[in-house]
Amino acid sequence: MSDTHHNFERQLESISTKLLRMGGMVEEAIGKSIRALIDRDSNLADEVIRGDAEIDRLELELDDLCMEVLARNQPLARDLRFITTAMKITPDLERVADHAVNVGERVRELNDEPALPALVDMPLLAERAQEMVRLALDAFVRRDSRAARTVIEMDDEVDARMEQTFRVLLAHMMENPEIVSRALRLTFIAKYFERIADQATNICEQVVFMAEARVIKHSPHR
Repeated sequence: MSDTHHNFERQLESISTKLLRMGGMVEEAIGKSIRALIDRDSNLADEVIRGDAEIDRLELELDDLCMEVLARNQPLARDLRFITTAMKITPDLERVADHAVNVGERVRELNDEPALPALVDMPLLAERAQEMVRLALDAFVRRDSRAARTVIEMDDEVDARMEQTFRVLLAHMMENPEIVSRALRLTFIAKYFERIADQATNICEQVVFMAEARVIKHSPHR
């Protein structure tokens, strides 16, 4: 194996390692945002908000590394799909982290007001979205398009749970106008977790492309 090829393989490994590190940080941010919501923990919410800068830095670092590898090596076929997939996945992960930050910000606002009773099963919605991100990253590591399609199918459940959450909160707001501001923040939080699930779906669509060289985005026949 030539030194050039060996260096190329090390660069590919570096891309994978950095992306998984970023993914792990994103998963941790989601988990902290969920615990901050459940425990009304503003300090934990602050940790999520502060941690976003490092995730942003990793996104830029990965983008630069991928561009350098493309320019220096001009990869083809499987390797090219891996690199371009990594470049498309990192912005999705960064957006997931942004949504976790949004949850943290809403949690801080909610904690300035009296606690609401458990009107909806928000933790289940949130944990399902977090699971989709974890499984999407697992599918990427294994280049497993079948696993990626399974995650994509989970998105319908998250959408249904979010819609149910909206209906329940709306009914409570109509019955008790005093809780409107707090209930509205909960609807925002539900939407953030639904968007996290959407980003996991986007990641899985890219995994299918990486594994099968097939574009399924916007396709009704995945």
